[in-house]
Amino acid sequence: MNSGRIFVALLIIIGAGGAMIKGSPIYSRLLYLGLLLGVASWAWTRWVARTLRVQRHARALRANVGDMFEEHFEVSNNSSLIAPWVEVANESTAPFASGSRLLTLLFGKQKRSYLARTWLTRRGGFPLGPTTLTVGDPFGLFHVTRRFPSTQSLVVLPMLVNIQAFVMPPGLLPGGQVIRRKSADMTPHAAGVREYVHGDAMKRIHWLTSARRGQLMVKEFDQDPQSEVWIFLDAQEKVHVEKQHKQSEVPMEAMLFGRRPTFQLPPSTLEYSATIAASLARYFLLQRRAVGLISAGRGYTVLPAERSERQESKILEMLAFVEARGKLSLAELVATQASQLPQGSSVILITPTVRSDLLAAVDDLQRRNLRPVVVLLDASTFSGERGTEKLAQSLNESRVPVCIIPCDANLSQTLSSFSSQIIYQDVDQWQRPELSHLI
Repeated sequence: MNSGRIFVALLIIIGAGGAMIKGSPIYSRLLYLGLLLGVASWAWTRWVARTLRVQRHARALRANVGDMFEEHFEVSNNSSLIAPWVEVANESTAPFASGSRLLTLLFGKQKRSYLARTWLTRRGGFPLGPTTLTVGDPFGLFHVTRRFPSTQSLVVLPMLVNIQAFVMPPGLLPGGQVIRRKSADMTPHAAGVREYVHGDAMKRIHWLTSARRGQLMVKEFDQDPQSEVWIFLDAQEKVHVEKQHKQSEVPMEAMLFGRRPTFQLPPSTLEYSATIAASLARYFLLQRRAVGLISAGRGYTVLPAERSERQESKILEMLAFVEARGKLSLAELVATQASQLPQGSSVILITPTVRSDLLAAVDDLQRRNLRPVVVLLDASTFSGERGTEKLAQSLNESRVPVCIIPCDANLSQTLSSFSSQIIYQDVDQWQRPELSHLI
């Protein structure tokens, strides 16, 4: 019980006792004063609480792991009475969620705003709220809490690392099979003409055909005859591991000045896999390659290969919610989808497995004239099973490029330097420099 309640309780007790025992008017006045303070404080608190409002605004509702998320809070007191103190509690499930404040002396018809910064350390979707406001009376006798549900959600995408170079999948040979898909971009491969539709670029109009037919006609193009890039993310529950670790606290200078602190991925094979998949997808999309993504975590998901600007957003959003709850092994995942991939496509397998089914998946891809590249996370460095080196050696013997990723590796440097270790000899063969004497 706080001092205000003790004071009012003493007024009532002394006043009531004195009035009954001595009957002096002073005791009656003390009793009435105590009751008046109690009733007035109760009514004051209820009235102010009914008029309190809170609004939350954010410039963007999508950000990447490691970013500082800024959110604007505005608390308004729409009554004519003063709110001596208002406690704002942000109950968002996002780790390190900030925004909780204690505001004092919020006068009537006044608004108070502030900026909250949250360090994003985990992928997924997080509601921006709920938000609770707790207000009390000047004497601290009563307090009332109002809860405002969340109206928006924040999607935290995987962290992206800068990849300078990676094994570039080759295009199909001239005269070979062309990918017969219409392209929104202008390419050297014209497919025909069609009638003009509102929104078509003027540079695509074929003026000779338009003059001959008496109406505007635009050119259509096929995609460049380049191989697609398909990323297979292994989300089988049995193969993913995570080392015990303590989550870093948010640096004070980052909270005060909005500086992005240095972020280190948690020692989880799933988090490393999601970051690698997102970074590789972004790298190949910037190279104007068609990129597709396949995974079977909580559900079986296939994103068809595209090279549009929206493809990166779709891939990142899918990876934001991927979980290691899958039952399909990587070999089973490849077997279900490999027959649907165009011949000559490149397939990047991202997995921490130490099981031999990876060799079966690679063999299946090679028999279908697909070109596999393996990004193999070293499970033993994540407190998992040993066997990564042996598996990588078997893949090398099959002349399959393998990039081994240990825990705490510099992903940007490791992935970028991987391409310099690979020499592409011809359309049907990848080869490491140390194997060149075998040809």
